[in-house]
Amino acid sequence: MAPLDRLTDGLGLLDSMRRSRMIAPMRPDKYLRIAAAMRRENMSATSGFATAAQRCPDRPGLIDELGTLTWREIDQRCDAFAAALQALPGGTPKAIGVMCRNHRGFVEAVVAANRIGVDLLLLNTSFAGPALAEVIAREGVDTVVYDEEFTETVDRALTEVPGATRIVGWTDTPAALGDSPTVEKLIQAHTGEEPKRAREKARTILLTSGTTGTPKGAKLGGGDPTALKAILDRTPWRAEEPIVIAAPMFHAWGFSQLIFAATMACTIVTRRKFDPEATLALIDRHRATGLAVVPVMFDRIMDLPEEVLARYSGRSLRFAAASGSRMRPDVVIKFMDRFGDVIYNNYNATEAGLIASATPADLRAAPDTAGKPAPGTEIRILDKDFREVATGEVGQIYCRSGTLFDGYTSGQTKDFHEGFMASGDMGYLDQQGRLFVVGRDDEMIVSGGENVYPIEVEKILAAHPDVAEAAVLGVDDEQYGQRLAAFVVLTGGASATEDTLKQHVRDNLANYKVPRSITILDELPRSSTGKIARKELQALADG
Repeated sequence: MAPLDRLTDGLGLLDSMRRSRMIAPMRPDKYLRIAAAMRRENMSATSGFATAAQRCPDRPGLIDELGTLTWREIDQRCDAFAAALQALPGGTPKAIGVMCRNHRGFVEAVVAANRIGVDLLLLNTSFAGPALAEVIAREGVDTVVYDEEFTETVDRALTEVPGATRIVGWTDTPAALGDSPTVEKLIQAHTGEEPKRAREKARTILLTSGTTGTPKGAKLGGGDPTALKAILDRTPWRAEEPIVIAAPMFHAWGFSQLIFAATMACTIVTRRKFDPEATLALIDRHRATGLAVVPVMFDRIMDLPEEVLARYSGRSLRFAAASGSRMRPDVVIKFMDRFGDVIYNNYNATEAGLIASATPADLRAAPDTAGKPAPGTEIRILDKDFREVATGEVGQIYCRSGTLFDGYTSGQTKDFHEGFMASGDMGYLDQQGRLFVVGRDDEMIVSGGENVYPIEVEKILAAHPDVAEAAVLGVDDEQYGQRLAAFVVLTGGASATEDTLKQHVRDNLANYKVPRSITILDELPRSSTGKIARKELQALADG
């Protein structure tokens, strides 16, 4: 990049930071203390917690079900827990796995690990014992911080890791734990102590969703100022304002929102488990200007009875940002009609960060769009021979930016072509440059020689007035090679049958896109991040 371009980009970033009040008038000594804190933190992903403690030490930093912690208190508690980790009988851990829901214990474990240079692995709270054991063994984890409810799962996973340290991050029954170590006990025992700071920066490892197999560990890459500018320019964040984080923090999306909130010194409001009405109550009670969710949470909020929705205004919201899976177009419009044009859809990948984002204006025009490429990101839609396809034509989505990951912990990486990384998704760009994702590249099926994308059929089924949710996937078929199997959840009191829903698809799509079977379920199985658990549906279809 030419010096003039770097100067222009730098000035643009400073302007974005000024408009978001990330840069604000402060005494010179505060700026010096903030800079010193960043150096102490090794410019790690969690540096924002230390800088917020210098910027506004007495302001609320985190609010969970246990109460409120100021930024100073968070900083001191993280120091204490970091010192406690270094004082463990077996010595400082080599790698810490964190299997916690959204609460202070998760934050304290993450920040403490970064402060002492210990590798950090964020674990999915829906893992079963075998999957957890495989990931723990692969990543060399010797210490696990977990919520009490996951004790049995963690114990099973650690049977092959003799001497592993177990630390409870959240408990509803403190007395039942006896002398077992907890995050809170260790903090109280080491209050006032400062840890020995690490010279080397720790690795933070996020797990992919595992939709195509065992979840892979993705190492976070170095930061890119254009990514910060992209977020500030596309989403109306403002420093030192409350944000409700309902998205799971162990997931790449929820984790990014946690880190960004701390960087902006925004009060983090959260609760361990998502509840749609409780989320609306938190927004109103704390006058939150931001909300971070996964798309299914919009569905659950809008499924609330009208008399419940009427109790909450949500007027303080400036943005409600979502990522992680496809949003239902009808729900997007219903939510914005009630709470204002505040939804921002983000197309992210664990391996690439922010790829594209859709503003409320984009979503009003095309509620199912993933938006336009994020500033600093290029998108190409390529065919199997790596040729760019025409506008409106479906191909594989490739992207290039400064936030691509550092590879998987296994040593493998994603497919690249001319510096562009394959996202693993299929999609197209419209005339306005908006991106539309039609499904995973491994979800397309060939039925009777015709290419079919299940998401296209899902959209048609979901548009039926009797259908609340739909999921479609391909299954093996002796005659056609593959066929479509659909699973739907009906709205309350609906009377649609398999035959009427098939006719609805037939009326709107080609005959070869009509599912051979449509199964009506009470609910679709989902992961803890809200994604439809297609492996479970596949087992139903195969069975």
